[in-house]
Amino acid sequence: MFSHFRALLDSLEFDGDCDRIFSVGDLIDRGPESRAAVTWLDYPWFHAVRGNHEQFALDSDDPEQLEVWLTYNGGRWWMELSADERHRTKARFAAMPIAIEVETAAGTIGIVHADVPPFVTWDRFVELVELGDRDALYHATWSRNRIQGSYSDATVHGRVDRIYCGHTPVSDVMDVGNVHFIDTGAVYSLDGYAEARLTLVEIHPGPHRVRDINTNQRVWTPGTVVTTSRGR
Repeated sequence: MFSHFRALLDSLEFDGDCDRIFSVGDLIDRGPESRAAVTWLDYPWFHAVRGNHEQFALDSDDPEQLEVWLTYNGGRWWMELSADERHRTKARFAAMPIAIEVETAAGTIGIVHADVPPFVTWDRFVELVELGDRDALYHATWSRNRIQGSYSDATVHGRVDRIYCGHTPVSDVMDVGNVHFIDTGAVYSLDGYAEARLTLVEIHPGPHRVRDINTNQRVWTPGTVVTTSRGR
């Protein structure tokens, strides 16, 4: 839903010379503008962690994974790409980090697509990711345990003060301990969900300020992809 995000940024007077965007991932699938993801990743002010949908693209050489992606997870657009486009897209997705740390005036924050493993500090989680630990990588891209109430201690300890995740659609931004889930189902406006919104959280200089745009508002024309350099 990149055109909606662009409209939201324009309404906030986003300035790529001094402002930065950090995304919780899943830039592709189900929406109308998946092919624009690579364009966004090339903007010097746009930084995104890898989500499970980008991972589907990376795993698409596996026929079983490809079938799951195409059938159930919105990956049909992938089949419209040329071999060169797929190669470039996969290379860009492979370069996406699993986790990002950002220093702000209100403290250090962590960004990961889905979750952090239970009873593990952020510092140890990052170490495990760098080691290629399968459990840590699974939690980072797929887990919903924390938001579903599976952990007795919902706070993630370590050098970060707050963590931002996506992956699990919520009707409003949901805080579980110091973990904030901010995927408000933007793409589901296409399925008739009237409250579908794309949410942005300002994390600097203040600690947490939510902005959003209802994605039932038409800001794009079917069949077109906007790739100009102003906003997102």
